[in-house]
Amino acid sequence: MDTYKSPKNQKHLHVSTILFVIAIISFASILRTPLTGVGPIISYIREGLGISNVLAGFLTTIPLLAFSVVSPFAPRIARKLGMESTLFYSVILLTTGIVIRSLGTTSFLIIGTVLIGIAIAFGNVLFPGFFKLRYPNKTGLLTGIYTVSMNISAGIILGISQPIASNPTFGWQGSLAFPITLTLITMIVWIPLLRGEKVNLNNLTATGLNSAEKKLWKSPLAWAIAFAMGLQSLLFYCSATWMPEILISQGFSAESAGWMTSIMQYSQIPMTFLIPIFAEKLSSQRSIVWLFTLFYLIAFSGIYFNFTELTIIWMICLGIASGTSFGLCMMLFILRTKTAYEASQISGFAQSVGYLLAAIGPVLFGYLHDKTNSWSIPVILFIVVSILLFIFTFVSSKNRYL
Repeated sequence: MDTYKSPKNQKHLHVSTILFVIAIISFASILRTPLTGVGPIISYIREGLGISNVLAGFLTTIPLLAFSVVSPFAPRIARKLGMESTLFYSVILLTTGIVIRSLGTTSFLIIGTVLIGIAIAFGNVLFPGFFKLRYPNKTGLLTGIYTVSMNISAGIILGISQPIASNPTFGWQGSLAFPITLTLITMIVWIPLLRGEKVNLNNLTATGLNSAEKKLWKSPLAWAIAFAMGLQSLLFYCSATWMPEILISQGFSAESAGWMTSIMQYSQIPMTFLIPIFAEKLSSQRSIVWLFTLFYLIAFSGIYFNFTELTIIWMICLGIASGTSFGLCMMLFILRTKTAYEASQISGFAQSVGYLLAAIGPVLFGYLHDKTNSWSIPVILFIVVSILLFIFTFVSSKNRYL
């Protein structure tokens, strides 16, 4: 028998969906801004605190290490506290970390950065499972909205963090503190989710809980997804860290290199929205793997052979490849699992491995440059990693489940 839904109930569902999407957009906007806002003002922080370049550079590595350590535990905590509450508490922790980081001492800077990394790890890991719980038939669309919101907010903070830091009224502390405005908004828009109908992770996954709790390190598919996530993250963070220096070595000014990097960043946005939607509709996502691999190889080959007159093309290709691979990797957590808890588990496992690789990547690339006094070997390594990413993502994209 069909269940009748009154106009009042339908209106309630419509309003609930809108509030959920607003909450997702708001939450996604705080998952990158506390991190990407550090790079443009690193010199202000270094000079203000009198710290070394090594410690200043380590500020971008600390959150990645925190992601790696905390990610496997996030699904277990969410199973005990509930998705909505766990994510809300993580916003409170993130706000606390931002405040402490902005107090103006080296110790507080490090402590706050650690707390920020821990807090963001929960959002990174739990949202794929959260989407699968709330709207199992709309996971691609929600993932697209989520990833686009992250990228847009990251791009905005890249543009405004330096002007804020250069203003004597605010300084670098004010620039680091700016994301608090976004976390406070997120707390407010998240309240209806706390007060509304909640999804119970235990009840929804009871029949498959034993399977989900199995050791993921014994699953070849889980490892393939983990390495896919890791290599994609490595390419992104190494590109974001070193691409300006590579372009400067090819004759670009620092300002021009910065603009080119921004083009790379914003070229990701359309693909981060579209790819999750397309991936959800495909039984196998291997055509998407071929697509981003082609764009990676075009971009890095053009950079390696120093075709500087076409650099804007290489940056657009790199942005398309990065956005496509990230969008697909996020969807693999959903597409290769049957339950929301399994999605959260593989998300935690893969991101733990992935962000450990991402943390190693920029240091390794910098080391190779210092040893060879050239960017040729690091760019060749970009190409090698792109091929490895193709292999692991191709394996992960076959239509099957963990």
